[in-house]
Amino acid sequence: MANIAFLGIGLLGSAFAEAAAKRGDTVTAWNRSPDKVLALAQFGVKAATTPAEAVQGASRVHLVLKDDAVVEEVISAVRSGLSPDAVLIDHSTTLPDLTAERTERLKAQGINYLHCPVFMGPPAARNAQGSMLVSGPKVLFERVKADLARMTGRLEYMGERPDLAAVNKLFGNAMIIGLSSVIADILTLAQASGVDAGDAIKLLGLLDLNSMVSGRGVNMAKGNFTASFELAMARKDVGLMLTTAGNRPLAVLPSIAARMDQLIATGHGADDASVMAVDALRRP
Repeated sequence: MANIAFLGIGLLGSAFAEAAAKRGDTVTAWNRSPDKVLALAQFGVKAATTPAEAVQGASRVHLVLKDDAVVEEVISAVRSGLSPDAVLIDHSTTLPDLTAERTERLKAQGINYLHCPVFMGPPAARNAQGSMLVSGPKVLFERVKADLARMTGRLEYMGERPDLAAVNKLFGNAMIIGLSSVIADILTLAQASGVDAGDAIKLLGLLDLNSMVSGRGVNMAKGNFTASFELAMARKDVGLMLTTAGNRPLAVLPSIAARMDQLIATGHGADDASVMAVDALRRP
């Protein structure tokens, strides 16, 4: 099996390292807080005191770090120990522009780098579930494709454009964060109305969110705002929600109401409520 390294042993990084060790890989790990690495000793993960030590002899180096600044810091720290043929596989969620620049810069310096952000939590990482996106040189992807496939339930190669995985990770996280925020407001409405929170969530199970994306979402991307639910009527309903919530804190509904008011004021009241995306489709 492979000799690999994991740099960044937070919740996700530790789950990845544990799973790799259980698959039979020789795993060395480094983290700023050594105790997190030592906790993986029971799975056979070896602890390194520096990033450069961790990557010595590794064919793959997995980065699971906080942000672009830390990614740059750690990559700089590993150079002295990095094997010429090693592939840096960066699972960090990072800024697309900086990811593209980093990919091209490292390529010019002879360092193999792929950006591979994921949609998975620690349990999914331990059980090779969830999704992993990949962008960067296809020749590198083909070299590690089988190894990455063992880490995830779904592997999606986005192409050579170096920032595409980073951009798509933001798309997905926007959906996760946005949906969580809307659910928070629904629970606030439930509290204000004396409805059990569990019953409110159960109601959401009646909605086919996938069909909304494939139907309404596709129409929005095409700029088709033919009304099936007029914006003015949707705004009326949001007003009812705000009134029901009273002075309770809300995550997103007040901002939605303000955006609707802007669009209605500029003549979009009779368009579909999905016209909220109209400015997103205009060329900058």
